[in-house]
Amino acid sequence: MDFDPATEHPLDPFPHYERMRAAAPVYLDEPTGSWHVFRYDDVQRVLSDHATFSSRMGGDESSEAGHLFASSLITTDPPRHRQLRSLVTQAFTPRAVDALAPRISELTDGLLDGIASRGSADLIEELAYPLPVIVISELMGIPAEHRDRFKQWSDAIVSQTRTGASTEDHQAANQEMTGYFLDLIEQRRRLPGDDLISNLLAAEIDGQKLNVGELLGFCALLLVAGNETTTNLIGNAVLCFTEVPGTVARLVQEPALLPQAIEEVLRFRSPVQSMYRVTAADASLGGVRIPAGAPVVAWIGSANRDERQFERPAEFDVDRGQTRHLAFGHGIHFCLGAPLARLEAKIALDALLSRLPGLALAPDAQLERMDSTIVYGLKALPVSWQAHS
Repeated sequence: MDFDPATEHPLDPFPHYERMRAAAPVYLDEPTGSWHVFRYDDVQRVLSDHATFSSRMGGDESSEAGHLFASSLITTDPPRHRQLRSLVTQAFTPRAVDALAPRISELTDGLLDGIASRGSADLIEELAYPLPVIVISELMGIPAEHRDRFKQWSDAIVSQTRTGASTEDHQAANQEMTGYFLDLIEQRRRLPGDDLISNLLAAEIDGQKLNVGELLGFCALLLVAGNETTTNLIGNAVLCFTEVPGTVARLVQEPALLPQAIEEVLRFRSPVQSMYRVTAADASLGGVRIPAGAPVVAWIGSANRDERQFERPAEFDVDRGQTRHLAFGHGIHFCLGAPLARLEAKIALDALLSRLPGLALAPDAQLERMDSTIVYGLKALPVSWQAHS
C-alpha cells in the first residue's frame, strides 16, 4: 500500500485514510522504515505518550530544516520541553490573545476594504495569508517590509516532505531564514524592544539564558506555526462553508454558530495532517510491535475522520457540537498558539461572512493543495460575492 495519501488525490486523501484504518491501521513503509498510524486511539497515544514516542528529531538534525528545529518546542521532550514552553506561555495566554482582538479586527477590515467592491478575489492571497503573517510579525517585532519573505520560507519548510521538490530551493530558503533570524536576534540583543524575540533573549531557565539554537528554533516555529496553520484554517473553513449548500447563509443568520463551525473545520480538514515521532523504546500499537528508534508518523487527518470516534465522520456538520478532535495535537505538545489561531479565524470568518454577501466558490475554480503531506491547505481559493459599489 502507498502510505502517502497526498500522492494520487491531494485534495481528498480521506478515502485513503479510511482504507488504511480498516486494512493496515499500523503500517510499516519498508523502503523508509517509517511506521504510519491511522486510528484515533493510536494517534492520540503517539501524540501524548512522550516517554515512548519521543519528539526528538533523530537523524533529521543533519538537514537544514532539522538543524533549525533541533532545539525547538516541537522537537524536545521533558524536562527541557516544559522549561522552554514556560517561556512563551505568557505570550499566548487567553488574556494576552484576547488583547490582540482589536488589532486583528483592524487588520481584517483593512484587508477586506481592498477587495470588498471587486466581487471576486483569491482569498488566500488577499486575506488568509497576509492576516496571520502580519499578526505574528508584529508579535515578533519584524519590520513590515520583510514580511513577503515569510511566505517563501514557510512554504519551503512545510513542503520538504514531498518527493520531487527541489532540495537546493529548500536549503537556500532555510539558510536565508537562518541568516535573517540570526541578524534579528543580534539586533535585539543590542537594542531590545517590546516584542517576543526581545523577551526570549531576556528570559532565563534556572539561571541560564536560551542558547542561539533554542532562539532560532523558537523563531522558525513561530514563523511556520504562526502563519501556515492559521492561513490554512481560514482557507479550509471557507472551502467547507461554501461546498455544503446552505452553510454560508446559516452562519450569516446565526453568527453564534461560528466557533462551533470552526471546530468542525479543524476536525474535517485539519490544517496539520500528520506529526512525527520516534520510538524511545519498543512499543506496541494495535497489537503491532514497533522497535525502539523507529520513525512514527501519526496521521491526525485520519484520526479526525475515524468512524470509531465520530458519527458520520465524512460529513461536514456545523451542528456536530463538541468533538475531541486532535487538530491541535494532544498532551504536552498541544498547540500553544491554538487560542490565537481560533481567534484569528473567528474574526476573519465573521468579517468575511458579514462583508461579502453571497460568498461562494468561483464557478471555474481549479483548487490545488499546497505541496506538503504535513499540512492541508490550498494554494489559491478563488471566490465571488455580490459586490457593493
